[in-house]
Amino acid sequence: MMKKMSISTSKTSLVLLLCQIISALDVPLDSKLLEELSQPPTITQQSPKDYIVDPRENIVIQCEAKGKPPPSFSWTRNGTHFDIDKDAQVTMKPNSGTLVINIMNGGKAEAYEGVYQCTARNERGAAISNNIVVRPSRSPLWTKEKLEPNHVREGDSLVLHCRPPVGLPPPIIFWMDNAFQRLPQSERVSQGLNGDLYFSNVQPEDTREDYICYARFNHTQTIQQKQPISVKVFSMDSLNDTIAANLSDTDIFGAKPVTERQPVLLTPTGSTSTKVELRGNVLLLECIAAGLPTPVIRWIKEGGELPANRTFFENFKKTLKIIDVSEADSGNYKCIARNALGSVHHVISVTVKAAPYWITAPRNLVLSPGEDGTLICRANGNPKPSISWLANGVPIAIAPEDPSRKVDGDTIIFSHVQERSSAVYQCNASNEYGYLLANAFVNVLAEPPRILTPANKLYQVIADSPALLDCAYFGSPRPEIEWFKGVKGSILRGNEYVFHDNGTLEIPVAQKNNAGTYTCVARNELGKIQNEVQLEIKDPTMIIKQPEYKVIQRYGQVSFECIIKHDSTLLPTVTWLKDNDELPDDERFLVGKDNLTIMNVTDKDDGTYTCIVNTTLDSVSASAVLTVVAAPPTPAIIYARPNPPFDLELTGQLERSIDLSWLPGDENNSPITSFVIEFEDALHEPGVWRYQTEVPGSQTTAQLKLSPYVNYAFRVIAVNRIGRSQPSEPSEQYLTKSASPDENPANVQGIGSEPDNLVITWEPLKGFQSNGPGLQYKVSWRQKDVDDEWTSVIVANVSKYIVSGTPTFVPYEVKVQALNDLGYAPEPSEVIGHSGEDLPMVAPGNVQVHVINSTLAKVHWDPVPLKSVRGHLQGYKVYYWKVQSLSRRSRRHVEKKILTFRGNKTFGMLPGLEPYSSYKLNVRVVNGKGEGPASPDKVFKTPEGVPSSPSFLKITNPTLDSLTLEWGSPTHPNGVLTSYTLKFQPINNTHELGPLVEIRIPANESSLILKNLNYSTRYKFYFNAQTSVGSGSQITEEAVTIMDEAMASRQVDIATQGWFIGLMCAVALLILILLIVCFIRRNKGGKYPVKEKEDAHADPEIQPMKEDDGTFGEYRSMSAWTGKKLDKEKKTKGSCANSAEANPVFTKAKSVRSDRSNFFRRSGDQYSSTRSETSYTRRRARQSSELTRVSSVSASLCQEEKRSDKWKYRHGSRHHASEQHIMGSEEGSDSQAGQPSPFQTPLSCNSIGGLLARQHSSLQHWCSQTPDCSSDSDDTQSSCHRKRCRGP
Repeated sequence: MMKKMSISTSKTSLVLLLCQIISALDVPLDSKLLEELSQPPTITQQSPKDYIVDPRENIVIQCEAKGKPPPSFSWTRNGTHFDIDKDAQVTMKPNSGTLVINIMNGGKAEAYEGVYQCTARNERGAAISNNIVVRPSRSPLWTKEKLEPNHVREGDSLVLHCRPPVGLPPPIIFWMDNAFQRLPQSERVSQGLNGDLYFSNVQPEDTREDYICYARFNHTQTIQQKQPISVKVFSMDSLNDTIAANLSDTDIFGAKPVTERQPVLLTPTGSTSTKVELRGNVLLLECIAAGLPTPVIRWIKEGGELPANRTFFENFKKTLKIIDVSEADSGNYKCIARNALGSVHHVISVTVKAAPYWITAPRNLVLSPGEDGTLICRANGNPKPSISWLANGVPIAIAPEDPSRKVDGDTIIFSHVQERSSAVYQCNASNEYGYLLANAFVNVLAEPPRILTPANKLYQVIADSPALLDCAYFGSPRPEIEWFKGVKGSILRGNEYVFHDNGTLEIPVAQKNNAGTYTCVARNELGKIQNEVQLEIKDPTMIIKQPEYKVIQRYGQVSFECIIKHDSTLLPTVTWLKDNDELPDDERFLVGKDNLTIMNVTDKDDGTYTCIVNTTLDSVSASAVLTVVAAPPTPAIIYARPNPPFDLELTGQLERSIDLSWLPGDENNSPITSFVIEFEDALHEPGVWRYQTEVPGSQTTAQLKLSPYVNYAFRVIAVNRIGRSQPSEPSEQYLTKSASPDENPANVQGIGSEPDNLVITWEPLKGFQSNGPGLQYKVSWRQKDVDDEWTSVIVANVSKYIVSGTPTFVPYEVKVQALNDLGYAPEPSEVIGHSGEDLPMVAPGNVQVHVINSTLAKVHWDPVPLKSVRGHLQGYKVYYWKVQSLSRRSRRHVEKKILTFRGNKTFGMLPGLEPYSSYKLNVRVVNGKGEGPASPDKVFKTPEGVPSSPSFLKITNPTLDSLTLEWGSPTHPNGVLTSYTLKFQPINNTHELGPLVEIRIPANESSLILKNLNYSTRYKFYFNAQTSVGSGSQITEEAVTIMDEAMASRQVDIATQGWFIGLMCAVALLILILLIVCFIRRNKGGKYPVKEKEDAHADPEIQPMKEDDGTFGEYRSMSAWTGKKLDKEKKTKGSCANSAEANPVFTKAKSVRSDRSNFFRRSGDQYSSTRSETSYTRRRARQSSELTRVSSVSASLCQEEKRSDKWKYRHGSRHHASEQHIMGSEEGSDSQAGQPSPFQTPLSCNSIGGLLARQHSSLQHWCSQTPDCSSDSDDTQSSCHRKRCRGP
């Protein structure tokens, strides 16, 4: 059961609890609840403290409040009651406290200047607004003054003073020329913060007579203009010419050439100055220097660094801008101006003061009769603000006494409140730089629980997704919420559920068994109520057969499959997309139940096709790529692109149309499907051809629409299925008459690049769209929702215009109209733009953190007012970082993590936290300009988790019956270690595990001696650590106790005994004999049974051949087909061991030679008897050598074995060596004549490996010497059998 929070025990918990209750009161889900509950007044909307109004419009002073019963409103002006009934110009809106002062019907704004305060009152208390200072804006005219022309020598510095009239609020200053173009600024020429225009050094190009200073007054939407200032710069050359003309030849005089100068500061003057700025404001420091070459400005902070992420350089680094300044930004800031001749510096001493700001603002309290509570009002500032309390708008010292109330500085303590204790309290924190005023009510209610969630509400979720079951409630005292599954089920507990403070039950991973009826029970001391909701778990939608990549020939047919599986109660919809867009509207695309078929595929069908399946609860998709390739050409017909059209002719010339005709070229076996007509504008874009229109292939004439003031030429391109032809020759040219523009620029936008400007951009018209000479653009703008006239300017040859001096991020109506020498285009449509964004002003408030488990937390915050965003709200960023681990108490390098939540989202999850750690976080709002100020750091802690495995486990000092274990504590304890667990068990020689023994070890131990173990036994150890949450992962190790020396001495090494060595020699000899027998049988041609049968039943037609015949015999009884097949098999086998002809051991050699001789003689083949006899003699010699080497191997092996006095247990490897030795003898039988056989040298068991390697090398060398059998000559056929040794 959820524990009830005691007010008397934890006042801090009370404040958080009541805030949650008030949120339910503020936005009830049941309108009947709002009608029944009483609530003191709450100010919901009011005008700003410093309220500057337009003197030409009605004054509206806002004051809105809510409460039950609805509050009544009254006003004070300059501290006294303001009777609105006595002033016919003043009215109050119905059901509201907002005042409307009618200025447009004869009233004067100056008469209503003053300090206003609104009071909203009902039977439960009174809330008051801030003191609202109402002042009309002022935009006075420029004082008339006589401006003398400025005559300046080249290279000198110059300051053009603006001296704007004093307005309210101060105007925005900018310099322009007579054409309303901003004067270019640079490191040399720039505008100061006071509006003056500074020249570090003047140049001849600075000479002009229209330096005009403008002052823009935003509230009145007016711009005042100073008289133009004239500047004349005399260059040294022209000055010398003038002097020379006025002097005689005998006078020697001339102006000095332009000399370079060291920097000198134009502003500020002197070497030091001071600056006071308020906390949270923008600090602007300026240094502008004169000099030649133009000095470069650099900024430093003495004794510190400029604050990162808050420091910006403007006006070519002449202005240092630090946003959101704090007391830590106080100090000395030095600007250094430097050029090649030297430097100068200035130190600005900055002091940051602070108007009051909240540390803890008072929060509304909802209490039950007899409960206790506190109101806390804590603020800070520089100097420290004073705190004063009011009750229902009256200083608390003179307010009616309440025995349950006690004031203690910045805290009001309530004890045993009663219903009459309900009131609205005001906290005022003030110092010389400002004040803060906050209303907080105490509402004493006694209400039984109410559940606001509709009964039997149905929730449907997909399996393995989170399920959120609502139980919105209200009651006073705050009810306790319990959840049950089923009507009579037990209360829900455990980690598989998350219980939110607003009553919501969350199942993070919903499974099928979570479906059913859930009951929410709310109870307090005044009653109990329950509500049931239903949860259904649906199977996820899956694509069990996805579309696959396809390659299809042009004009073929292709089909993509998309077979789905879904919950039977959900109705899926299948949508097909091509390249993330809708399918083409083409009857060739056939969408079936589970497939997409494309008929008669063309090149345009190439792309990515996506199958999207949607249900009311989920969505899945899969994609595949279709590649279209050309169909294989038909040899009989050659398809090609068509030949270009020809004989183009222009007829029917009119101002806005003309007729074009042509003759088509050869279509090259593929019908022409269309003709593409292009045009060239030789007047505006010579050499550039643009698309005009496209007509069917059966058409050879077209009427073309024309634009004014274009010198047209046309060409035609034919198109068939193969492709496009070359363009035709151009037609004759035709020049149309001029006219006013038909269209206006497209893509008009108004987006500010700076907080005080609006950049209007558009796509300029093409040359042929101008319709005539003298193309220009009329750019117009006005502030939206303000009854103001359009401001317009005409520009040319540009696609951008910058409106300066705008308010920050306000909507503007913008339009751009084209015109030329003949007139204007039609009236353009208006678009809505915004002036430039600025960084957000306000940090998110009421940041709360709910720790879900040891690695996951949920953060909530209140959204910032949209007006304070000062730009397009992009979302919120949560910065969070680990402060320290609670188990180690050691700090480490702080690595901040950032999570971004898009849009106006007011909560988010923080994953990947470390258990049992202390964290901090803050939240910032983000717009297009950047991030706003951070909310106060919020501290939260994660609970304990299970530890990681111990860092190491070492086993040392083995004895007969003991082992010593040493270990290291876990790298990540994730809590307070309570103990270690050691488990171990013996392992026998067959790797079977014995009984498991478990030992619990205190957490402060780091070693252990295990005794009473078995000697010469292997043990396996499992070791892990525990916290109060549970056991962590384990580490394993194995170790062996040592052997008893007495027992070890009784064991005999069997490998050193003579009888064992003899036995191994006998086994090796037996294996060797078996291998020799197999070798001989295989050399007899055992793979050809027909040979043995013919040996047993000799063909009488076979004539014996003399040994000196010199040829080989063959089987006469073979058919021609059998002979060919046998030769093919011999060539395919490729191994000497698998061919009877290639083996060196033959039986019945005479018979074989006779057979082969007769077979070849009948076939007409002639062989050289000398070469055949030589080949046979060599083969008999190799056969004899093979038998000799085999006998030598057997004898030498046994002799070596018997001579070994320390024969070890290696018979397995020697048996293997013997096998390889025999195989090597077989393969190396064809070694070249004249080379000594390796078998003639004595062998030992250790030399068999080397011998085999040499024999393998001899075999390869012999095979490489064999001739090619592809020739039919006598020389090659006699040795054809050796060719097959080259098999793999």
